[in-house]
Amino acid sequence: MDSDKHEAAGIGRRDFLSQLSVAVTGSTLALATARGRSLSADRTSSSAPPLPTIRLGNHRVTRLIVGSNPISGYSYMGPILDRHMKEYFTPERIAEFLWACERQGINAHQFSRPEQMGPVFRKLRERGSKMNFICLHSDRAPRISVEKVVNDTQPIAIVHHGGVTDKLFREGKSGEVRDFVKRVKDAGVLAGVSAHNPDCIKQIADEGWQVDFFMNCFYYLTRTPEELEKMPPVVTAQIGYSFFASDPMAMTKVVRQVDQPCLGFKILAAGRMCGKEHKVEAAFKFAFEHIKPTDGVIVGMYPRYQDQIRQNAQYTRKYGALRDT
Repeated sequence: MDSDKHEAAGIGRRDFLSQLSVAVTGSTLALATARGRSLSADRTSSSAPPLPTIRLGNHRVTRLIVGSNPISGYSYMGPILDRHMKEYFTPERIAEFLWACERQGINAHQFSRPEQMGPVFRKLRERGSKMNFICLHSDRAPRISVEKVVNDTQPIAIVHHGGVTDKLFREGKSGEVRDFVKRVKDAGVLAGVSAHNPDCIKQIADEGWQVDFFMNCFYYLTRTPEELEKMPPVVTAQIGYSFFASDPMAMTKVVRQVDQPCLGFKILAAGRMCGKEHKVEAAFKFAFEHIKPTDGVIVGMYPRYQDQIRQNAQYTRKYGALRDT
């Protein structure tokens, strides 16, 4: 989620092709494309079974919410894959992708670029889409006010950007985040706060902010260099960011302690757990077993080589249904 911290971390051509070869293996969507089918062709087939849902304010949303990073070109794997995603996700493909998500039973999408997504949402609504939209935003984008976001995209909620939240709390400026929450509520939509640092969530809960829900990163990616020095050595090489195996347990402990609904994101460690299907399934199982029945997950999807939409929906039905409310 952190475009502000996105780095041009290098990734070699061989590494990139290796990652793609893993993705291509068993790829259903690639085969469909080769046969001339588009995602829009699925409109003639029956819709998938419903997904388990949770409540955000007066809205009922699926426990699986579509994330925005692949659509925006943030792979957390380096600039080559970033470009790959941006070239794939044209406005037309974004609309087809979200329509396919809806046909798989997913009824919510978290987005982060109102100026890009506004026209896409209008097109979807014209086609009868009932998708709920949640915007990730902050005062770092003054050209797009909270009021303009509401007018242009009609979201059910606006959430303060996680990377900015962590930074402001670290600088002793948490009041700016609290003011943002108030402006969002004054605009008539649900107000949320995203964070990577579990301590930010704990502080907000302890201080009793009027926050409708949280977005919680499973990995604390905004550690300072000083904080990283205190962490155990990373055995495997990291590209741009350090993903520590202990982080999901720390964040989900906080998730279970707060009263508000929480939406966990980066449950797949920004694609690092996608190399094998059993790892993807294990990540969904862990997430739903360690969050509250009132919580959900946000997962970015890149369906160019695999039908990740169907796969993720299936794992949500399998593991999320056990704790449906």
